[in-house]
Amino acid sequence: MKISFKYISYFFLFVLGLSMTLTSCTDDLNVTPKDDDEFLSETFFKDPASYKQVLAKLYAGLYVGGNDGDGDAAIPGKNPDIAGLGGDFSSYLRLLFVTQEFTTDEAIIAWADGTLPTLNAQTWSPANEFLEGTFSRAFYHISVANEFLRQTTEEKLASRNVDAKLKADIANFRAEARFLRAFSYYNLMDLFGNVPITTEKDPVGFFYPEQKTRAEVFAFVESELKDLDNSLVAAKQNEYGRVDKTAAKFLLAQVYLNAKVYIGVDKNNEAATLCNEIITSSGYTFANVPYRYLFSADNNRNGAQSEVIFPIVSDGNAIRATGGGMSFIMHASIGGSMDAASRGMDGGWQGIRTRREFVALFPDATATGDKRGTFYTNGQSLDINNVSTFTDGYAVTKYINKNADGSAAQRNDIPDIDFPMFRLTDAYLMYAEATLRGATSGNLNTALGYVNQIRGRAGAPAITLPQLTLDFILDERGRELFWECHRRTDLIRFGKFSGGSKIWQWKGGIMAGAATASFRDLMPIPARNIQANPTLKQNPGY
Repeated sequence: MKISFKYISYFFLFVLGLSMTLTSCTDDLNVTPKDDDEFLSETFFKDPASYKQVLAKLYAGLYVGGNDGDGDAAIPGKNPDIAGLGGDFSSYLRLLFVTQEFTTDEAIIAWADGTLPTLNAQTWSPANEFLEGTFSRAFYHISVANEFLRQTTEEKLASRNVDAKLKADIANFRAEARFLRAFSYYNLMDLFGNVPITTEKDPVGFFYPEQKTRAEVFAFVESELKDLDNSLVAAKQNEYGRVDKTAAKFLLAQVYLNAKVYIGVDKNNEAATLCNEIITSSGYTFANVPYRYLFSADNNRNGAQSEVIFPIVSDGNAIRATGGGMSFIMHASIGGSMDAASRGMDGGWQGIRTRREFVALFPDATATGDKRGTFYTNGQSLDINNVSTFTDGYAVTKYINKNADGSAAQRNDIPDIDFPMFRLTDAYLMYAEATLRGATSGNLNTALGYVNQIRGRAGAPAITLPQLTLDFILDERGRELFWECHRRTDLIRFGKFSGGSKIWQWKGGIMAGAATASFRDLMPIPARNIQANPTLKQNPGY
């Protein structure tokens, strides 16, 4: 992590209890803190440095779950952001990984914490605490963004005599806050469908925010992202780790690619057009480095950074999260006979592996025919006879907390690996998919070239135009983007998440796998969130 605000502390913006958008029983962020380290909006923003500190909180909130990293309610001043949910378990990135990966063929976890096993099997219910955490974390993030926008209006800044230079910076900060809010609404729309929309224009205090249809959330996110093209910093002109216009275009392309799922209308032409703009004119370039560099501890400076549009930044020294973000992904994927030190870590938690059906997407399990197929097989069985046994199922070694040259990262308990939330290679694959789905702005030969460029870096053989099919694209997205929090959304778009058209071990709760009901393409609105806001209506089937 090499951004100027990396050492800004994360403890000052703690919200007491769940945010107003969930419980409607607190005054949003306008609450009395328990100690001087907590946030009091009107007085806090009198300090000119506070504006960038809040921006840092918004970015850091994608990784950490509370004060001082994970947050621990038992330690004064180190509280989790969300009352009742440990900061490690409620880390934004960790929850995205749980919902996007464990529910699919790409990953399975051995642990039996609470209702976690139901995510492996697609048997979850509204009482699932991990879904509650996901819902609450996204709305917490929205709440912070909303308060920041309330506190940075022209009138507020004028009343504090903010100078012109800082005002200009704050204009950029506001655009980034709106993007991060749109990112949360995108995830809520994707996972839960019909959710409330709150903005900085809503009142602060007790009220029940109105639940909107998925189409209304889609329209809001689309409108925000289009408008942000006028206010976000130009492509590649922001500090590393902060978003620019290209990030907004990328997220909008994702929204359009999934439009048939979200609103029943194809928007493949719009998706292809945006991807073409990103590929040809954004300044982000395909990283001509070994594939493994993209997931190494120094992926912010080893050449991989040229294609990463939106990283969730990690830093072993600055971000003290032992259970959230990449720390969770790294620790939980190490076990059995694996040598943690060879992965740059201090130990393993024996949790996450992959399933037989995902391994089958690669020509071999030794990364010979495709360098992306990085599995650890020594002492591991291909079949998962017992979910709770780490050695059942091949382990995955995609991420490594060592620099590309093999040298050590800053520390071995908390990794330095930046998580590549958006990268250019995905735009290549989205362009190819949208073109195959009929986008008139796309070109099949161009799409083929992009796919073969990706495969060339992986040492995989080039394909021909007749081989470029939608089924191939789904498999190629798995090979290229696995464990990057895309799989659930991808499988739903291709009609292969629920139902019986694609089966994997332990889908449906049995080893051989079984069809699941189509209503599971949407997660349930968590029961505790409905209790907090009784105007929320549950999704069908739950």
